[in-house]
Amino acid sequence: MIPRIPCVLKKALLFTALVSVGQVYAATDTDGIVVYNAQHQSLTQAWVNGFTKETGIKVTVRNGDDTEMGNQIIQEGASSPADVFLTENSPAMVLVDNAGLFAPVAPTTLDQVDAAYRPAHGKWLGIAARSTVFVYNPSLLKEDQLPTSLLDLASPSWKGRWAVSPAGADFQAIVAAVLELKGEAATLEWLKAMKANASLYRGNSAVLKAVNAGQVDSGVIYHYYSFVDQAKTGENSHNTRLHYFKHQDPGAFISISGAGVLASSTHKEQAQAFLKWITSKDGQAILKNGNSFEYAVGQDVQSNPKLLPLAQLDAPRVDAAKLDSKKAVALMTLAGLL
Repeated sequence: MIPRIPCVLKKALLFTALVSVGQVYAATDTDGIVVYNAQHQSLTQAWVNGFTKETGIKVTVRNGDDTEMGNQIIQEGASSPADVFLTENSPAMVLVDNAGLFAPVAPTTLDQVDAAYRPAHGKWLGIAARSTVFVYNPSLLKEDQLPTSLLDLASPSWKGRWAVSPAGADFQAIVAAVLELKGEAATLEWLKAMKANASLYRGNSAVLKAVNAGQVDSGVIYHYYSFVDQAKTGENSHNTRLHYFKHQDPGAFISISGAGVLASSTHKEQAQAFLKWITSKDGQAILKNGNSFEYAVGQDVQSNPKLLPLAQLDAPRVDAAKLDSKKAVALMTLAGLL
C-alpha cells in the first residue's frame, strides 16, 4: 500500500526549481506574473515565449499605450494587479517612478544593461532603444539641403516641408528630450514654430507613408518604422532615405523602452526573473535576430546588422529619469499641437 502524502508536503512538492539566466527561482504551477505592456505586442510576446519556455513561469500580458498604462498603474497604486510594466518610451516609466511605485531592479540585472540606457537610481532599466531620424524623399529634397539640427526645422524656410505625429508617446518623448537639453523657453519657441511649419499626421507610419508618396518632403520619426516596412514590402518607404543628425543634437535622441517591477507585486522573484531574462543575451538576441528592428541595449549584445550601430549615432546624453512628459505635453498644448 502506498502511503498518503501529507497535504503540506503535497503543496511543497508543487514548487519546482527553475533555472533562469544563471539564478534559481521557485514557483508553483499556479503562480505567474501580470505584465502591463505598452511595447509592441509581437516583441513582448517573443520575450514572453522565450522566458516561459526557459523558466516555466506563466506570463499574462495586458496591452495598452505608454501614457494610458502608466496612469492606470498610478490610479491603481498598491492595489495594481501588475507585476511588471513595459513601455515603448521612457517618459511613462518616469510617471510611475515619480509616484514611488517601482521596486529596485536586482543589481545583477542592472549590470546586464549599458549604463547609458538605464537611470542611475536603478528603479527601472532599458530593454530596447530607438533612434530619432529625419526621413526624406530624395526626389524632393537633396542631401545638401538636409537640416543639420532638429531645431533648424523651426526656420520659416521649412514651412510646409516636413511632417510629424505630435499626439503619440513617440514624439512626446522627443519633445521631452528637447526640453531636458534646451530648456523650457527654447522648447516652447521650437514647438510654436513647428505648429506653423509642420504637417501633422496621426502616427509615425502615416508620416513615413506621406513622405514616400511625395505629399511632403520630409518628416521626423523613429528609425525602425522604415526598417520594418523595408523588411515587408517596402511599399511605404522605397522612395525615402534616413538622415541621422548625430553631433549630440536633440534630433539624435535615443528613446529607451523601459521595464520595471511594481513595488506592489506579490510575485517579485518571478518579476525580477522576467527582467533578468529579457535583458540577458538570450532576451536581447530577440532584438538582434527578430523583425522589430529596435536596438539591443544589453552589454556586449549586437543589434540587428541592418541598423546603423548605436555607437555611430553620436546621441546626446540624456538622463531618462529626468524626461518630463507632463511638462512636454503642457508645452505642446500651449503651442496648439495637442
